[in-house]
Amino acid sequence: MQGKRVVVTGGTTGIGRAIVRSLASQGARVVTLGRDENALKDALDAMADLPGEVHGIAADLATREGVERLFAEADVRLGGVDALVSNAALGAEPIDEMADDDWRYVVEVNLVAAMAATRAALARLGKGGQIVIVGSISAEIHAPGESVYSATKAGLQGFAETLRKEVEERGLRVALVEPGTTGSDMQEASDDEQREEIAKARMLRAEDVAEAVDFILSRPPRVDVVTLRLEPRLQELP
Repeated sequence: MQGKRVVVTGGTTGIGRAIVRSLASQGARVVTLGRDENALKDALDAMADLPGEVHGIAADLATREGVERLFAEADVRLGGVDALVSNAALGAEPIDEMADDDWRYVVEVNLVAAMAATRAALARLGKGGQIVIVGSISAEIHAPGESVYSATKAGLQGFAETLRKEVEERGLRVALVEPGTTGSDMQEASDDEQREEIAKARMLRAEDVAEAVDFILSRPPRVDVVTLRLEPRLQELP
């Protein structure tokens, strides 16, 4: 990972923050984005002493301006992009329990923004470049209460698997990571409750997902990780 130039979306909290920390701990140069100024500052301060570099901006990835600002920052700070980790996502309620603007915003962040960030990365990636899209097993299990969330993750699944075939002739690789239940700020459970679930093997740690991303990004060019699904040993299924 030493010197690898990586853009990570949603890297200020939860899984994204664990991904940024892991990459920077191995010497990668990272630019990330989060919506909250305070969360961004906290993340950057916490990673200031790592071997790699971590830069970030506060912006809304669901807007064209947010995507443009993120990659403009990467151009300036990194001088290019070797990999994109598309991770930013929001949780959601059943569609009939959400205001119209709210469920549409979840779709914009989880699906449209991921596609827009991927498009911006493709304009910058050279041969050997990588795209890792963080999806969810919700694309497969279709749990009650996750109609909006599952739809976005199923969209990402189809996008990633099709995009891989579209760019393979350019020497680019696209991988999809589908985690099961993972401890993060997206969970309704308290931090103590999440620690208990992790101890009981009913929930993954954010760092488990970060290690999966590390594995993908560190494979030699001959290896193409298409889909990597990981679950806690006692994943609860509907």
